[in-house]
Amino acid sequence: MKRPTGVAAVGYGATPYYRRGQSPHAERKLLLMAIDEAATMAGIDAAEIDGFVSYGADLEDGPRLTGPLGTKELRWSSLVWGGGGGGSSAAIAQAEAAILSGQAETVVVYRATAESTSGRLSSAVIQGVFGIQYRAHGIDSPAQALGLRTQRILANGVPPSALRAIARASYFHAGNTPHAVGRDVDLTDELYEGSRRIVDPIRLYDSSRENDAAAAIIFTSAERAADLTEKPIHLLASAYGAQGPRWGELDENHEPYTASSQASAARRMWDRTGLGPDDVDAVQLYVNFTGPPVSALVDLGFCTVEDAGEVLTYENLVAPTGALPINTSGGDLAEGFLHGMGNAVEAVRLLRGESYNPVPDAKVCLVSGGPISELSSVSLFGTEPLG
Repeated sequence: MKRPTGVAAVGYGATPYYRRGQSPHAERKLLLMAIDEAATMAGIDAAEIDGFVSYGADLEDGPRLTGPLGTKELRWSSLVWGGGGGGSSAAIAQAEAAILSGQAETVVVYRATAESTSGRLSSAVIQGVFGIQYRAHGIDSPAQALGLRTQRILANGVPPSALRAIARASYFHAGNTPHAVGRDVDLTDELYEGSRRIVDPIRLYDSSRENDAAAAIIFTSAERAADLTEKPIHLLASAYGAQGPRWGELDENHEPYTASSQASAARRMWDRTGLGPDDVDAVQLYVNFTGPPVSALVDLGFCTVEDAGEVLTYENLVAPTGALPINTSGGDLAEGFLHGMGNAVEAVRLLRGESYNPVPDAKVCLVSGGPISELSSVSLFGTEPLG
């Protein structure tokens, strides 16, 4: 059997974003709804899916889904360890590995969460990520830890206006996205500056939301994708990992402290494709808070600490006219927070010409996963395969 030469996305699905704890459906039902929608778009029976990949302590592992989906054969089931939202593009990398190695043919990458089912905030975040080494110093929430790093980012010379621009661009795009939870917020400079501080220097509109939702993307070989859809979106590259020995378990002792952990994965992505930041038409950027994505954009090569204030402006970050449109659905801040999975869906949506904030002639879109996590990831999508 000839091995595939490439991988492509053939369908995506997503549920509405419900306020945390208020989903009318259980977590698994949300996920099955998203997978069914993705399979319908792909033109396949959901029973044909033979691989399942998720991340972020997702409770809905592959073997639990085979029954309700009627899976014909289970050939791959994996979960990315560590990194929370940093695993979003890493899950895509695992799907790619499964398909290219011949272990599976049709792989769904997904994330599902419903607070009533998962108890995410109490167990996965507070008890899991923020253990005794944090609580001993009075830190028991993501906002506190990332507030420290954001303050260091600003102290190193990035102006606060860069954070505001990321927030405003996200809410601007949400305003044109009917399903976005932040679509009714007109985030002006005045509203942003007047919003309360959550943890200095993080303001209310610097902060992502918590939502109940599910999203899924179905991947298969590029050869098969061409037979399934007129709009296959090619996975040009994916990579995940961390900087080195001072990442991972050494919480808050990373070097450099303001780095995003994306540099290693980004280097491998650019080397693999021969592309660079100038070739990217849009970025779907993981934004749990607005500080870390600034570090990500620096480590990905889109700007430097010195020129971040000039590059990261509201005008430059919005579609259709900005040179670097980000989070064209509203992203984690304003579309809804699903630990980065919504960003991957929007990348495929944008390149298929189905985004509510189109980027003219967009051919390449980058997805950045969890830039401040101990493990983070990147993936690069294109309307055409490499070569």
